[in-house]
Amino acid sequence: MAISDPRLRAEPGSFRDPANRVFHLGDDVLRGLDEEAAVQWRALAASGFFPSLVAAGKVCGTEQVEPAPLPHGWAAVLRHERIPFVSHPYEWSFAMLRDAALLHLEILRAALPEGFTTKDGSAYNLQWRGAEPVFIDVGSFTPARDGEPWAGYRQFCQTLLYPLLLGAHLGLDFQPWLRARVDGIEPEQMRPLFGGTRRLLPGVLTHVHLHGAMQRRNADASTAEVRSQLRAAGYSRELALATVRGIEKLVRRLDRRGAASHWVDYQRTCGYTADDRAAKERFVAEALTAGPRARLVLDLGANDGRYARLAARHADHVVAVEQDPTVVDELYRTLRAQGERRILPLVMDLADPSPGGGWRGVERASFADRAHADVVLALAVVHHLAIGRNVPLPEVVDGLVALAAPGARLVAEFVHPEDPMARRLLANKPDGLFPDYRRDAFERSLAGRCRITRRLDLPSGTRTLYEAVVGD
Repeated sequence: MAISDPRLRAEPGSFRDPANRVFHLGDDVLRGLDEEAAVQWRALAASGFFPSLVAAGKVCGTEQVEPAPLPHGWAAVLRHERIPFVSHPYEWSFAMLRDAALLHLEILRAALPEGFTTKDGSAYNLQWRGAEPVFIDVGSFTPARDGEPWAGYRQFCQTLLYPLLLGAHLGLDFQPWLRARVDGIEPEQMRPLFGGTRRLLPGVLTHVHLHGAMQRRNADASTAEVRSQLRAAGYSRELALATVRGIEKLVRRLDRRGAASHWVDYQRTCGYTADDRAAKERFVAEALTAGPRARLVLDLGANDGRYARLAARHADHVVAVEQDPTVVDELYRTLRAQGERRILPLVMDLADPSPGGGWRGVERASFADRAHADVVLALAVVHHLAIGRNVPLPEVVDGLVALAAPGARLVAEFVHPEDPMARRLLANKPDGLFPDYRRDAFERSLAGRCRITRRLDLPSGTRTLYEAVVGD
């Protein structure tokens, strides 16, 4: 197959390891391996631990493809299972990041006794099947050698452990820190936050202060020199395994329960009558079943996941987006306990959604570039964007449409200005600031971008639901 084949696309986020690279060919996810990586893959596939991890769903499904459907130059080609929706660590809640870290450590702990390690420790090596984490960077496995430290330790600290320490010990939301730097949080950024008695908090002295001191001391030393020093000091695979177990014990102890949030109890306090709620659920269910079964549904402003669960009955996968990290964390913990593999909860401010990041702004794709949903649910969201965040109604509609695939269904709820929730938001704004926040203005904007197929006034009379088809 020639490289010019228009169906073949290199994954923009897979270029940092020259030994292997990920490509997309239709729905197939392929990984090209060079000669050395191909030899390592055959040893990995023949090991005792790797097939077991794949069978347990902890590592993504992987098989070698013959003949290789990639351009010449790769010694072997693997096919991976496709992850339903690719997310980024700065879109995860605290418990999600902790479970991802624990899975990474579990995999490393299984690999070391059989002579393998991972050369990366990045949070980006993990993804999700609903509320279940899965390790995806099969190319990261490499033979372990005595005297060599875990090559992924620094990445693990910067993208997993340090964010968890910020949340558990300081009560800080880590998401803005990870979003700001694709390589995560540096030890130099952590040290000023953990001075004085905070140095004694679990994990801080060893993994922040001592780690930073070692980096400074060895800044001018080559990797070979560091390995030689460790080998001479008796650093062995057994010590490496003990270190991993120690980090795993630390991560299990870290926890964060967010402060009380209005949104945690939103379903009880939002003011819907029983008739409103029943009518709304019927409308949404009918929209979800109006066309072919959806592969992907976006539930924007998902809160406790009530409508995400409804959507999951009629779709392959649902991404439940909510701004409040505490709400997402509670939803994730519930979904995880239920073994839910169709609903992925994410932390995101819809007025400031995840942009493209990393090298040239495409190494980490933006939320809009990843979405392309078959159904978009925007329930009780429009008024928060238009009034709460001062986004003009036409822009709100454009933003919702941008997340949908052509021909997708959009279900939107318009909260009238006289609704108690809208009045509460308007009370904090200057008089006359939103003269265009009206039902007819919203309907015109929606009709300009979509074909409205249904509308329903809820029994309370202050909210209207719309079903529309995008791009018609």
